[in-house]
Amino acid sequence: MTTPPKDMAKAKSNHDPMNIFKECEIDADQVKTLVPGKPMTPLLDQIKLPEDLRKLKPEQLPQVADELRAETIDAVSVTGGHLGAGLGVVELTTALHYVFNTPEDILIWDVGHQAYPHKILTGRRDRIRTLRMGGGLSGFTRRSESEYDAFGAAHSSTSISAAFGYAIGRDFKRKKNNVIAIIGDGSISAGMAYEAMNNAGASNSRLIVILNDNDMSIAPPTGAMSAYLSRIVSSKEYRSLRHIAKEFANLFPRRIKEAAHKAERYARGMVTGGTLFEELGFYYVGPIDGHNLEHLVPVLENVRDDPQGGPVLIHVVTQKGHGYAPAEQSADKLHAVAPKFNVIKSPAEKAQEKPKASIPTYTKVYAEALIKEAEHDNRILAISAAMPSGTGLDIFGKKFPERTFDVGIAEQHAVTFAAGLACEGFKPFCTIYSTFLQRAYDQLVHDVVLQKLPVRFMMDRAGLVGNDGATHAGAYDLAYLCCLPNIVVMAAGDEVELMNMVATAAAIDDCPSAVRYPRGEGVGLKLPERGQILAIGKGRIIREGSKVAILNLGTRLAECRKAADELDALGLSTTIADMRFAKPLDMDLIKRLAGEHEVLITIEEGAIGGFGSHVLHHLASLGMLDRGLKIRPMALPDTLIDQDTPAKQYDTAGLTARHIVAKALEALGQDESASRVIRA
Repeated sequence: MTTPPKDMAKAKSNHDPMNIFKECEIDADQVKTLVPGKPMTPLLDQIKLPEDLRKLKPEQLPQVADELRAETIDAVSVTGGHLGAGLGVVELTTALHYVFNTPEDILIWDVGHQAYPHKILTGRRDRIRTLRMGGGLSGFTRRSESEYDAFGAAHSSTSISAAFGYAIGRDFKRKKNNVIAIIGDGSISAGMAYEAMNNAGASNSRLIVILNDNDMSIAPPTGAMSAYLSRIVSSKEYRSLRHIAKEFANLFPRRIKEAAHKAERYARGMVTGGTLFEELGFYYVGPIDGHNLEHLVPVLENVRDDPQGGPVLIHVVTQKGHGYAPAEQSADKLHAVAPKFNVIKSPAEKAQEKPKASIPTYTKVYAEALIKEAEHDNRILAISAAMPSGTGLDIFGKKFPERTFDVGIAEQHAVTFAAGLACEGFKPFCTIYSTFLQRAYDQLVHDVVLQKLPVRFMMDRAGLVGNDGATHAGAYDLAYLCCLPNIVVMAAGDEVELMNMVATAAAIDDCPSAVRYPRGEGVGLKLPERGQILAIGKGRIIREGSKVAILNLGTRLAECRKAADELDALGLSTTIADMRFAKPLDMDLIKRLAGEHEVLITIEEGAIGGFGSHVLHHLASLGMLDRGLKIRPMALPDTLIDQDTPAKQYDTAGLTARHIVAKALEALGQDESASRVIRA
């Protein structure tokens, strides 16, 4: 199995564990692997599909797991991606494919970011080093990729609902295959998981749920569920009573055996206060060491062969990052790593390095800006839904721990919790990825907007997000927010504007507000000490022209500048307006530009139905489209854009400088020139 050299491990042990993740993101043109050459995998080499795995002897499985772990580490060291979650389920993945007849037996992985070992065992090993790359394997499960990916996922807490749907469908077809959902202790904290268990537990449909309890869901899980699971795991009395009950039950006929089972459940209730899963109708088995194949395989076989039917929950205890020392020692268990993380550099290579320009990410700019505002206003509170580091709130939390709330994977609760805080006069900044805010839309509408409560929604990862692909793209927030009344919607054109919008959101105290900003680094502007409060609904002119007007919303602003330079060079005088606000629109500015220019182009990093659609609606209502104005909205196309680099994604989307230039030329009837620009 791949492990760091002893001297490297010793060197790392002298560092703060929080730094291990950073040290695993060394970027180098030429690298040397910690362990030269690919790992030796003689057993894994014999496995093309799970049916090959099932030909092996049980005593060979630990070696398969070791080789599978080594292959996973080696592959992710090339591609980057989610590492810790997959390492934690290597033995579980091996056992599941060994015991169950996949793909006839259905495996559904919650989230799917732990499925790299699953992909290696299911015919995709030859492509595993294309993970998260353009045209390569998805970093999550995807139905179109393999028949072994029964259900596509990238957001959490969907597996039990989908598995129950599969189970009921199987029952209607009178089939006998197994359906297994694998869900983590973080994902099971979401309400949807309990809705599914409540429904499934009331039926007699055969369903197996495996609770992968690794005591961690990106950030350490919070709340009663984590403590509850830990109490179950640590209860010696419970384990003894369960063992005794089973032993006695096996000595008697079935009727007495069933009575013994009831007695066992009663005894279990006396010790633990009753298990939540039993109360929901699931037969509970566990806890089981998820890294011990001698324990896992027999239990899975027993559950597979149990003729009783009904829903079963198997509680498996694992360690995220298991088997790889840097991951085990890291605070976040190397949840996600950059490509080429498993590398070292020679002294000569280090000496030749040029210092990198230190341009902060939009996420960090937001966090620092929020800290500045919070220093001046003690009513400011920050809320995250299990993503403090991803949203920058870990930085805020170090400064203001008592004013930072991580509610777990529970976006719906996060929004309504923020609404309650707003009712008490606080200023909650509900900081959630754009793609995850979709999960709380009803709460946003019903609990915030209808009551006109001043909750501030900070939407990280707006627009296209690179190798996380379509599942994580923040493509829809403009469309689903701008249709709502009584809300202010802003989009930052650069990092200074983001600081200004944080300050503006903090000052808005009579209605909800939202700010969208992208993944990645800013453009390198000098940052002020603190953001300035913007006039609500007012844009800014970046440059003045007379022929073409570009109305930008968001961080395509840099591309708009390039396009304007090219258009000016072609003799087409160009205005750039950074609109700042998608709602309310700066209609005074829009009307002026529409009246003074022949061509009006709107630019946004969102789906159809957002900023450009609202501009068109208002101009049409004013009759300004009746006067020969040539208007061209440019938004994300009405299709899903797959994983790739952000630059290639935006090129595919048609939102780069050359596309803007071509659109202006096409509007002016210069189709041939527009075609040449696109081809170039």
